[in-house]
Amino acid sequence: MRGCPQDPVFHAEGDVWIHTRMVCEAMAGLPEFREAPPDQRLRLFAAALLHDVAKPQCTVEQDGRVRSPGHSPAGALRARVILWRLGLPFCDREQVCAQIRYHQVPYHWASRSDSRGLLIRMSQTASLRELTVLTRADLLGRRCEDQAERLDDVTLFGEYAQELGCLDAPWPFANDHARVMYFRRPDRDPDWVAYDDTRFTVTVLSGLPGSGKSTWVAEHAQGQAVIELDAIRRELGIDPSEPQGKVIDVARGRAREHLRRGEPLVWDATNLTRSLRTRIIGLALDYGARVRLVYAEAPAHELPGRNRDRAHPVPPGVLERMMRRWEPPDRTEAHELVYVGAAGPPCGGEPTPPA
Repeated sequence: MRGCPQDPVFHAEGDVWIHTRMVCEAMAGLPEFREAPPDQRLRLFAAALLHDVAKPQCTVEQDGRVRSPGHSPAGALRARVILWRLGLPFCDREQVCAQIRYHQVPYHWASRSDSRGLLIRMSQTASLRELTVLTRADLLGRRCEDQAERLDDVTLFGEYAQELGCLDAPWPFANDHARVMYFRRPDRDPDWVAYDDTRFTVTVLSGLPGSGKSTWVAEHAQGQAVIELDAIRRELGIDPSEPQGKVIDVARGRAREHLRRGEPLVWDATNLTRSLRTRIIGLALDYGARVRLVYAEAPAHELPGRNRDRAHPVPPGVLERMMRRWEPPDRTEAHELVYVGAAGPPCGGEPTPPA
C-alpha cells in the first residue's frame, strides 16, 4: 500500500498506506470502538487495516484522475485469504470481509433507487452497525472537502438501517423460501409470505479441495444420486488446470435426469464462487427443489496436507489460484446452510448448526 497513489480530491493526505494508518488511528479513537467487546474490536480494527488492501492491484489512471475500480470486492477476497492464514475464526473473518466489501456503500446509498433492497441484501452478511463504524473511521482518516457531508450520509445510513430493523441483524424474511425467492428476483416485496412448494432437496457442496466435502457426502448422502465433478473430470481425462466447460456440461446433463424425476441429488464440487453456485442452484430451483448448501472448510495449516493425501491432489498452483476467487456461500443463496469443519456459523445470522 505504501507508494500507491490516490485521487487528491478524496485523499489529500497521500498514499494508501498513509490513509490506512490514519483510518486505524481514527478507529482506535471512536467511542463505538473503545466501548465494544473484544471480538467486535478485533473485527473493526482488522477491517480498518485491510479495507483498502486491494487498491494497489486495482489502481489505474483514467482521464487524468487516479481511480481504484472494484477495490472493495477485490479487497474482501484478499482479506479472506490473509485472515484465514492467520487463523481468525470463520465468524469474525467473514464479518470483516463483508465490511470491506461494502465499506463504500454508506457514502452513496441514498442516491440509489434500490436503497431499501440494498440494505436488506447487505444485512444478510454484514453487521450494518459495525459497517457504519468502519465507514466513519474511513472518512475521519482522510483529508477531503466533503468530509462533513459524507459523515452525515453515514449517520443517515445507520438510522435507515435501524428503521428497517436490520441494523444489528439480518432482515427477517417470513420464511426460508421467501428469502431465496427474493434474492433470485429482487423485484419481489421482501414482506411477501411465500408458499413453499418445493418437492425434494438438492444438496450443493462448496469448499476448497481437501476441506472435507467428500467425507461429508460419504457420511450423509447415502442412497442419493451424487454428481461428483472430480470423477467426471477423470472420466473425461480433463486436468483441473484445463478449461472445465465440458465437465460442467456433462454434469448438468446428468443432474437434469434426476431433477426431472424429482429425485434428491448431491452436487459435489468446489463451487468456490457465487456465480458457479448460482448455475446449479438456479437449475435446482427451476425444477422445484429445496436447496441445501453444505460449506466445508479446513484450517490453513491443515489444508495443504489434506490435499496431498487425496487420491488425486490438486496442483499447488491451481489451489493458490482457487483461493484468489474464494467466496463462501451465504444465506442469500439457499434455503439451508450447513457448516462443516472449521466453517461457521457466521456472526449474527440464522444458520443451520454445524454438521
